[in-house]
Amino acid sequence: MNDTELVRILASILLTSAPLIIAVCGETITERSGVINLSLDGSMLMAAMFGFIVALQSDSVWLGFVAGAGIGGFFALIVAFGSIHLRVSQVAVGFVLTLLGDDLSAFLGQNYTRIPGPTVPHLAIPVLSDLPIIGRIFFDQDIVVYFAIILVIITWWFLNRTQYGLQLRGSGERPEAAFARGVHVNRLRYLYTVAGGMLVGVAGAAYSLNIKIGWSEGHTRGLGWIALAIVIFGGWSPVGGALGALLFGATKAVSTVLQRTFPEVPVVVFNALPWILMIAVLFLAGSNVLERLVSLMPERTQPSLRRLLRVQPPMALGTTFEEG
Repeated sequence: MNDTELVRILASILLTSAPLIIAVCGETITERSGVINLSLDGSMLMAAMFGFIVALQSDSVWLGFVAGAGIGGFFALIVAFGSIHLRVSQVAVGFVLTLLGDDLSAFLGQNYTRIPGPTVPHLAIPVLSDLPIIGRIFFDQDIVVYFAIILVIITWWFLNRTQYGLQLRGSGERPEAAFARGVHVNRLRYLYTVAGGMLVGVAGAAYSLNIKIGWSEGHTRGLGWIALAIVIFGGWSPVGGALGALLFGATKAVSTVLQRTFPEVPVVVFNALPWILMIAVLFLAGSNVLERLVSLMPERTQPSLRRLLRVQPPMALGTTFEEG
C-alpha cells in the first residue's frame, strides 16, 4: 500500500464516520442532561428515509437534512414527554420507538427504494486542501464532514467552558442541587433531548444523502445501537465519542481491505469485526483495566486521562426529577 492509497483510505474513514460522529454528539448532549434516548436506531432509519424523500421531491439536500432533523427531534420529544411528564421508563419508550421507526420506515419508504436522488456536493477548501497529507484528509471533503468536526469542538467547549453547559451537566449529575440553584431541570432536559435528537436525525439523513446514497429498507439498521455504544466508550465526552466513531470506521475499512486480501474467507466474518470490536471495547471500559493503565502513566497526565477515559455515566442518567 503506497502513501496515496493510505491517505485515500484515511479520508474515506473520516467521510464515512462523520454521520456517526454527529449522532454520538447528539446522544452525548441528551445523556449528559440525564435522559437516555434509546430510539436512535429507529429515529435514524426514519430520518434517512424521510430526509431522502424530501430531498428527492424538493431537489434540495438541505431541505432533506431539515426534514431529518425534524424527525429526530420528534422522536426525542416523545421520549422526553414520556419520561418527564408521564413518568414511564425512558428505556421502554425508546425501545418501542426503535421498533416503530424500523417498521414504519420500511412501509413508508417502499416506493422510493433504490431510486437515485440528490447528494451532498463535494466542497474542497481552497489552499487548505492543497496541504500535504492533512489537506486531502481533512479539507478535501464535504459540508457534512466539516460540520461533524466543528460540532465536536463546539459541543466540548459548550459542555466544559460555558455556564449553560454547567447547568446541563448539573441536570444529569445532581438535579436536586441544580434545581436549588435556580436551574429548571426538566425544561433543560426537554431542550437538550430534542436538540440531541435533531442531531441524530441529521446523522440519519446524512447516510441516505451522502454515504449510502438513496433509500432501501434497513438503510442504517444497527448504527443507532453503535452510536449508543460509542457514547459509553467515549465516556460521555464528544471528543472521546468522535474517536470511538473513527475507530469503528477504521475497523470497517480494515475489514474491507481484508476481504479483498483473503477472498476465500466468508464475507460475514469480516463484516462482524466492527461489532466484535465494540463489544470488546465496552467490556474493557466496564473493567478496571483502563484505570490500571492510567495509574502507570506520569502523574501529571493522569487527571486528564481519567477525564478522557471516564467510564461512569452521569449519576442521574435515566432517572426522573420532580420539581417541587
